[in-house]
Amino acid sequence: MAGQGDSSSSEKKSKEVMNDVSTFRAENLQNNMKVVYYSRTFLSIIGGAIAGILGLTGFMGFILYFIVMAITSIGLIAKAKFSLHSYFDCWNRIILDGFLGGLMSFVLFWTLAYDVVHIF
Repeated sequence: MAGQGDSSSSEKKSKEVMNDVSTFRAENLQNNMKVVYYSRTFLSIIGGAIAGILGLTGFMGFILYFIVMAITSIGLIAKAKFSLHSYFDCWNRIILDGFLGGLMSFVLFWTLAYDVVHIF
């Protein structure tokens, strides 16, 4: 049998749980995701140009892409001061989202720079 004091303690617990849940404004989260995508796209273009200038071919170029994307993820995490849950709703937003999104730009600028430097 539960007394009146027990019900108030359960109400306090539910209020504490409600305070622990973090909320995000949609505009801020959307702006943060734009920054992630723009950063990844820009660095994909730069990485593709570097791969083409260095004359990388085959898997070595793709390895450079994955290295650039890993460095980008680390840089974005450092920019967020290693507190991902303050700026994003889950950790994979900054680490995995857009990881393959810049691949087309990378390949485009990789082949363009390779052709300009090594073929023409």
